[in-house]
Amino acid sequence: MVEDFRLRSVAAAAYGPAVLFGLSEGAVLPVVVLSAIDRGASTSTAALIAALLGVGSLVANIPAGMLATRIGERRSMLLASAVMVAGVVTCLVDLGRGPASLLLYGCGILLIGAASAVYSLARQSYLTEIVPAHMRARALSTLGGSIRVGVFLGPFAGAGAMQVAGLPGAYYVSLAAIVAAAVLVFRVPDLEVTAGERVDAAAVTTRGMLRQWWRVYATLGVGILLLSAIRQTRQTVVPLWAAHIGLSPTASSIVYGVAGAIDALTFYPAGKVMDRHGRRWVAVPATLVLGASFVVMPFAGGAVALVVVAMVMGFGNGIGSGIVMTLGADVSPPVGRPTHIGIWNELADIGAGAGPLILSAVTALAGLGAGIVASGLVGFAAAGALWRWIPRPQRAGPGTR
Repeated sequence: MVEDFRLRSVAAAAYGPAVLFGLSEGAVLPVVVLSAIDRGASTSTAALIAALLGVGSLVANIPAGMLATRIGERRSMLLASAVMVAGVVTCLVDLGRGPASLLLYGCGILLIGAASAVYSLARQSYLTEIVPAHMRARALSTLGGSIRVGVFLGPFAGAGAMQVAGLPGAYYVSLAAIVAAAVLVFRVPDLEVTAGERVDAAAVTTRGMLRQWWRVYATLGVGILLLSAIRQTRQTVVPLWAAHIGLSPTASSIVYGVAGAIDALTFYPAGKVMDRHGRRWVAVPATLVLGASFVVMPFAGGAVALVVVAMVMGFGNGIGSGIVMTLGADVSPPVGRPTHIGIWNELADIGAGAGPLILSAVTALAGLGAGIVASGLVGFAAAGALWRWIPRPQRAGPGTR
């Protein structure tokens, strides 16, 4: 079929590097705190260093958009690969226990976060350009699924390497994966850009983009911010509630893994529904299901009940795979698209940072159950915002409804 052929044709350009880059990140993520503690950090300091991944992404989103607008998506991905290599190598330099070693390690983690932002934006923009509009959701949800596969496999590959080389083994796996991703990207042809398009792109500024599209960022962008908040919080509430009801760390990990498996199995069908019936058919149910799973979680008093709730949560998150990227692409201008996507991703990252803070604040005031319910209400607010502001028509091309 034409559709299958087209998706296969972009596998080397987008999906292969996405899996490898996700694997590179996934190998490192579980050992960040452990590596910091090994260098003498307290628990709170180690948590702060881990947070530098998000800080690097926040700082780099908008510059990444301007970079891709100026030099193109392929070169941006190659540059991001180089920065990622520099970050991982910096993390491997161990100066012993002490502030200097922690500072150097923190710089490496910051670079990894920044590289992730640049790479994510460039591959998203690249795929948006080369995939027909009527297949956009499937393409981008598959991209989101590819990243999740890589992040899922990374910890296992890192764990195997650590059996041989200790903590540095995880970083060696990360290096190998990112170099392999760069090789794939290097073989991908650049997007064709005319001289006129280059001139137009050179005139794009972040301020001008904000001035022209502020209504989109202040409406649909708020929905994306709220969606990102509850999605990020879901990674925290399952282990927290598992510990609250007395489950062992092993049982908690199994519950989390089951939810992750459901999450990873639903990305392609969701993209197909979005392309055929419109974005609301997935965006609104995804946020409603996520919100409902949060609200009922405090009633899960045992392992079986928590597994069921976690599976529902995984389903809600999984069917929303790629929705942030798809909506960002739908409302992006043809000139300066990477700059727009940089702003869009910044909104999503702000939401991702705010979600756990809401959970923490309400929990401190009224207890964990109340904090989880309050986070669920954020999901309902996201559903309302997305229902109100997702534009019509949902897509262009054959079969538009």
